Amino acid sequence: MRALIGAIIISLGISSLAVAQQPKASDVQVTAMVEALRKAAPPQSPNDGLYSDWQIKPGIIPSWSKQCLQREITAQQLEANPATARAVVSCIVRRELNSQLVSTNNNEQSAVRGTACWWMTGDYKGCRSGFTADYVKRVVELYNKERARPATR
Repeated sequence: MRALIGAIIISLGISSLAVAQQPKASDVQVTAMVEALRKAAPPQSPNDGLYSDWQIKPGIIPSWSKQCLQREITAQQLEANPATARAVVSCIVRRELNSQLVSTNNNEQSAVRGTACWWMTGDYKGCRSGFTADYVKRVVELYNKERARPATR
């Protein structure tokens, strides 16, 4: 019985150590990515069907807001409150950047590229040519500029 309990304790210790060692996006990385996505967003035009400075499709807003705010909000509510929009985008960007940091073995530039591609297309890969490649390149450039800024914001 002691051996079984010891094995369980060791197993739990090893699995919690593995979780603790997974890369996590820092607040600075998340802020830089959020700003890069905002600055790279196509210019807003009336009735374009996209919402906030990040040009978010309305169908995803209730799901994202429920995940991040623990309540659903409408596209119009997101549009009307820039702080709420930033909070939701930051939450989703953190989730996706964390996922990409894990899948790229903590390669920050690859994680940023994957997250930017996902933001535009819903897929982490495939943004190698045309408009999507240009968009990802722009996001990476803006991200690197944001990361280079002093942290005194």
